Formats: sequence, structure tokens, C-alpha cells
Amino acid sequence: MRNVADGVEVGTDAGREVEDPATLEVVDSVEVCAPEGIDQTVRAARAAFPGWAASGEDRQAALTRVSAVLASHEDELAILLSREQGKPLAQAYQEFRGSRRILDWYAALADADEILRETPEERVLTKLTPIGVVGMITPWNFPITILGMKLWATLRAGNTTVIKPASTTPLSTLRMVQLIAEVLPPGVVNTVTGSGAVGQHLASHPLVDKVSFTGSTEVGREVMRAATPGLKRLTLELGGNDPAILLDDVDLDAALPMILRSAFHNAGQVCQAIKRVMVPRHLYGDVVDGLVTLANESFVVGRGLTEGVTMGPVNNFAQRETVRGLVADARKRGAIVHTVGRRIDADLPGYFLMPTIVAGVEADWPLAATEQFGPSLPLVAYDDLDRTIADLNAGEFGLDASVWGRDEDAAIDASLRLEVGQSFVNTHAGPPDPLIPFGGVKGSGFGRELGLQGLEEASQLRVLKVHRASVPATVGR
Repeated sequence: MRNVADGVEVGTDAGREVEDPATLEVVDSVEVCAPEGIDQTVRAARAAFPGWAASGEDRQAALTRVSAVLASHEDELAILLSREQGKPLAQAYQEFRGSRRILDWYAALADADEILRETPEERVLTKLTPIGVVGMITPWNFPITILGMKLWATLRAGNTTVIKPASTTPLSTLRMVQLIAEVLPPGVVNTVTGSGAVGQHLASHPLVDKVSFTGSTEVGREVMRAATPGLKRLTLELGGNDPAILLDDVDLDAALPMILRSAFHNAGQVCQAIKRVMVPRHLYGDVVDGLVTLANESFVVGRGLTEGVTMGPVNNFAQRETVRGLVADARKRGAIVHTVGRRIDADLPGYFLMPTIVAGVEADWPLAATEQFGPSLPLVAYDDLDRTIADLNAGEFGLDASVWGRDEDAAIDASLRLEVGQSFVNTHAGPPDPLIPFGGVKGSGFGRELGLQGLEEASQLRVLKVHRASVPATVGR
């Protein structure tokens, strides 16, 4: 499948093979872009910028047309996403529908200046103006959702873009951009494909004015270093290791099903997934038993296109081995690993992992202290809430956290003491809401996507001051 540059498909179909993580069959191949090809693509985005930036009303109308085109190709796009990423088909549909929900919200958002002062003598206002060319580097876990969180606000603000999708899941992005290119002016949305070196070249390119990256904290630091010489604007959404803290008065019947859904959605490959549960010691046995029972009833593992599957494989070999290694390490240290759910399509050779509930884990073990990013949930017993919060705040990440308890005020108090970008009480992060900004702190990155803040991140703030005082009829007397 080919890239899009300046409104047309370019490059070659040959290059890196993209495989189905369930069957290991080749779905398609994409080009590994050379530096000169990336340069040409960025120049096309630069040339398209003045025309696209000129009219907010024209952009609104164009984005409304984009939404209609994507809706009409939903089946094709969802199947392609399921094949390359591995997720159940129903969840692939949810990605495209969620992305269009964000698109429609920004398309409906009118330009609005903020009047700071209005007097007979002067008028002072601020305007949001476009930045220029925005390079976007997106991950493999939610290729379309995360792209939508970046792309639609960026286009609404008047910027043009060059998108570098993950090398294991580029196909749904490329096909979506091919469709978008049919209704947008040439050069507004473009793609480049290949390895991390392609992303680094894009991040360091002198004609790229901003970089928006979602991925690991380690790679985020590399992107930041590449962007620094050009003083580029940056939005970085990086790693997370979200804790769920159960309080002494938690309603287990209500909490456990929601915790389970968060932990194992998309085979645990969610930056905002619950990745560890902190449990009061006197409730520990009940929590372990409850989660194991519920999980055995809830999860059917298999190929995403197979009817009845609720969890697909992890996306790639390296990620499967990472999760396997962390679980094996916990078992060696004395943890009890509960393998749950059932497997269909048992003859498939792909990167399957069964969900696991891991009991007897200490907070500083690698399975609990790092971002495992897979279908394994460690449970950590605690005796002192204040100490637990302090230990969590001492960690590297600060994306999300949730607190669960019947006493709402106490739960809110605990949640506000956690150093995170988003905190939740008796729930955890759900699908992206276009109204609600999202982002992390500390090692989880900086900047915000979605909401009005997402539009501001994609814009430059300009101040306009108009002097209205009357000029004397004669000068110099």
C-alpha cells in the first residue's frame, strides 16, 4: 500500500511486510521511505499550508466532507485495522467511530476570538493562528483513535500534516489518508512509512514546525532531542502505569467488572489501562477470587475477525515476549499466576497470550513497577494508604489513576493527591471524549490533546491591540 504526498499516491508497494498478528500471514507491504522522499513530502505540506490556513469556514466544510467519506468506507477500514492490529472487529469499528466523533466535534467548532479589553480607546483580543507543518508519529495499539486525537484538531486549527504511522500497523492509516486526500486540497494530509529512523528524520526536519508523538517514554526522549535544535513545538503522550487503588469501603461487586474491562481491553495494550491494583490487605483474597471468576466468564481469545472473540493477540512478537518475561519473573519471585478465559482458533500461530491475574506481587517487582502493556494484571496488597500514595508518586509515570470507595469525598481526596494528568473516582479512563482534554505529567509526557486545549496546542496565540483614541486635528502646535 502506498503513501500519500501532495494529494496523490506515491512510492512503491514493496518494502516492509505487515503481518496479521493472529495468523502471521502477510496483509500487505509498505515502503520504507528514504530521506529524500520524506523531504519531498514535507515540502508538499509546506506548500499547501497558506491555502489551508486561510479560511476557518472552508476548513469546517472540508472536515465535514471527510467525515462522510470515512463513514461510507467504515467496513473496509475496520476489517483492515483488525487484520493488521489483531483486535476484535467490533473494537476496530469503535476506533473509527470514535475518531469520527472527534472529527465531527472539531468540524462544528467555530472560530472564536477572545476579547480581553473593549473600551472607547482600545480593543485588545487574542486569536488562535496555525503553527505550520505538524509531524505526527503514532503507535500500534490504537492507530486510528490516537491519530484522530491529533489530526482533527490540527487540521481544524489550519495546519498541514505529515503522518508517520507505526511500522506494524500502517495500513489502516494509509488507506484512511488515501480517502481523505480525495476531498481535501493536495498536500494538506500526507504520510511517510518505515522504521524509527523515518520518525526521527521527520522530527528533526527544518520545515516541520511541531511534532506530536505518542509512544514510549524512551522513544519520546529521542523525539524531543531530535526536535530541540529547531525549537519545535512538542506534544508528547508517553508511557503510563496506571494504578487502581481500592479503599477499605470499596464496593467490589461494582468495581471489579470495571477494573477487569479496563485492564484487558485491547489485550491490555492501552496507555490508560489499569496496569496494577492496590488492594487493602484484608480484602485481598476476595479481590483475587472475584477477578479470577469474572475473567473466566468474560474473555474469549482468538483472531479478531472470528465471531465471539473478545480479546485478540498482542500486536507483535517483541511485545508478547516482554509480557511473558515479566510474568515469568513474577512467578519466579513467588507470585501465583491465574490464567483465565478460554482460547478458540487454537491452531493459529500468532502472538496470543491468555489473560492472567497475578497475585502475591510486591509493588517494586518489575511486573508492577513497569508498564507491561499486555494482558496481565498484578495485584499488590497494601496496609497504609498514605505510604501507597507516596510510593506511587515517587514513580516515573503520571498518566492516570483511579480510586474506588463508597465514601466519595475520601476517594476524591485520595485521587487529588496522586500526581497524574487524569484522576478518576469509581471509574477509570474510557474512550476519548472530544470535550475532555487528555495528557500526562512527569515521564508520561506533556501537552494536551482533545477539547479546546487540544485546539490551543495545535495553534499559536496571537495578540491584536487596536488603538482607538482620536488623533488631534493639527499636529505640532
